[in-house]
Amino acid sequence: MDIFIDTLIDNLKLFPFLFVTYLCLEYLEHKTSEKATETIKKAGWSGPLIGSLCGVLPQCGFSVAAANFFAARIIGVGTLLAIFLSTSDELLPIMLSATVPPLLITQILLYKAVCGVVFGYAFGFIWKKYYTRPQINIEELCRNENCHCEDSVVKPALYHSVRITAFIFVFTLILNYSMSYLDISAITAYMQIPLLGEVVSGIIGLIPNCSPSVILTQLYMDDIIPFGALISGSLVNGGVGLLVLFRVNRRLRENLQITAALYVCGVIGGLLTHLIF
Repeated sequence: MDIFIDTLIDNLKLFPFLFVTYLCLEYLEHKTSEKATETIKKAGWSGPLIGSLCGVLPQCGFSVAAANFFAARIIGVGTLLAIFLSTSDELLPIMLSATVPPLLITQILLYKAVCGVVFGYAFGFIWKKYYTRPQINIEELCRNENCHCEDSVVKPALYHSVRITAFIFVFTLILNYSMSYLDISAITAYMQIPLLGEVVSGIIGLIPNCSPSVILTQLYMDDIIPFGALISGSLVNGGVGLLVLFRVNRRLRENLQITAALYVCGVIGGLLTHLIF
């Protein structure tokens, strides 16, 4: 029952982010002029920088919004990766509640933001077609959800939000029950080994849930895993953002490429901490 209630509360916290996101998408589809559309397209290169700053804020609402905006081709892959990498999810609240030194918290958040900017621009350049020829494809997103949004803005936004929230709730409920039976002590032994620790932590971070963020942060504060492993898993973990991406973006190959890129960036970012800190 505790797992059920915690999962329900987490999903209710996400709902406002989803609703505002879909309101924006519906407004763009119904109300924006050609000039506004062109402005959105031309703003692409500032995306990774802005996305990294937004992602630093706690909770995974921005990563959820980013997944939807990417599926609608409003933001590019660089901006999406920047937000995923910088998202702190539960790391910040846990460290604040445990009175971790403010300097260390600042260093972690700043490092995650820098990684978001650097890797975001790097992959934005590699996949520059998302910047040079972006397409606002909100209609396809709506068709996939069968929302019949041609008549209004609020009603289809609410429809989208409820459907995605329900999907996330069912998936995370199953995942949380599974995580409760996971023997993390058997895994931490590998996470203490240099290089292998970052690799394993990155795999854990790929779980689309806030649980990995909680577990990794607590293990680090208990001096069980090294700093690099914490950073690797934290960079990879964007809350349920990755889950929403696979739900709303029907391009499976693209989703898998983004997941692979996210993992590689997270592991590299974790390994670089040995040289920087």
